[in-house]
Amino acid sequence: MSMINLLFFGRLGDLAQDVNHSITYDGQLRTPEQLVHQLEVAHSKLVAALREPQVLVSVNKIIVKWDHPLCDGDEIAFLPPVTGG
Repeated sequence: MSMINLLFFGRLGDLAQDVNHSITYDGQLRTPEQLVHQLEVAHSKLVAALREPQVLVSVNKIIVKWDHPLCDGDEIAFLPPVTGG
């Protein structure tokens, strides 16, 4: 079994309040995209927000593509678009 830690920032954090932020998986979970797909049934509003084109994903504090391979102990963060002025 492998474990990854999840972080959700901004409004994504509000939508992810009931998501377990430490996920144990059996090796079938290989990319952030597959992780989002796994969350789809129980957390449809969160998944809809994660699929917005402006949302970025990072693995171990490095922005990566959604098909980036995951490893045991990775920290995955989902970053919404930032606005400022």
